Amino acid sequence: MSDSPIVIVGALADPHARAIYEGVRARGCEPVVLDAQRFPEDLPIALGEAPDAVVIEGRRVGRPASVYVRSLYQSPAAYGVDADEAMKEDWRRTTLAFRERSTLLSAILLRWEALGSATYNPTSLSHNITKPFQLTLLQAAGLPVPATLWSNDPAAVRAFCSEHEAVYKPVAGGAATRKVEAKDLTDERLGKLQAAPVCFQELLPGDDVRVYVIDGRVVCALRIVTDAIDFRQHEQRIEAIALDDQVARECVRAAEVIGLRYTGMDIKADRHGRYKILELNPSAMFLGFEQRAGVDIRGPLCDALVAHRSA
Repeated sequence: MSDSPIVIVGALADPHARAIYEGVRARGCEPVVLDAQRFPEDLPIALGEAPDAVVIEGRRVGRPASVYVRSLYQSPAAYGVDADEAMKEDWRRTTLAFRERSTLLSAILLRWEALGSATYNPTSLSHNITKPFQLTLLQAAGLPVPATLWSNDPAAVRAFCSEHEAVYKPVAGGAATRKVEAKDLTDERLGKLQAAPVCFQELLPGDDVRVYVIDGRVVCALRIVTDAIDFRQHEQRIEAIALDDQVARECVRAAEVIGLRYTGMDIKADRHGRYKILELNPSAMFLGFEQRAGVDIRGPLCDALVAHRSA
């Protein structure tokens, strides 16, 4: 077995990072934890000029066999400082300090990727959480995606909504999806687009399905039964289902196109029962889905990480 370590990037206070940490240890491997929430205050890190000169808490990590990236917690709110107070005192200094922190942590992951470590999932693919780019890649590959508009232009939004029964949601997520109504297309309402662009998308009224893909294989597919447009916090039940072979192939292909070794992707059926791909999550949560549907996702993910030690 290789001496190259398995690295978990994320705080062990994060239940998903903790679950992978414990799963890897149960398979006889002691992982290295790059706890991004501890850096820079409580986690000493040193980088030399050589690609493998990465030292974490006095241990030279070298080239990891595999890396699980839960999160670098790339926002000031998760950065370990009182962001509100720091910004009040000196926002320029706080912003620059956060930039320095973020740059160093990202560089570590980029080095490991360049060294050939199997990364779930690489920092160089961080554009994959940029949904306007992600859906463009999928559409160009001939995969089914919903008609979508990202815009701050009221005229473009009205034109799109005249052609599609539509929903709207934030470009990067973080708030509930809502159906577009007549009141949303008034001058006053659309004037709010001056503050930020919004995603408008054709309404897909069919089943919500979460599909987990690991290393080119569908691990499980879960139907989320709900009466709400946005299933989050409104799940009535979650049940394992078998995907049609064509849909399964499209899900695997989508992960390949985006470049993700591990993903939980959301697909949803249109009026004709045809599934379309909404997004691929590069660090998908799994614990709640496992508990409610009685499936195993972390096991195959831990197996994948450990397998690279003997490759």
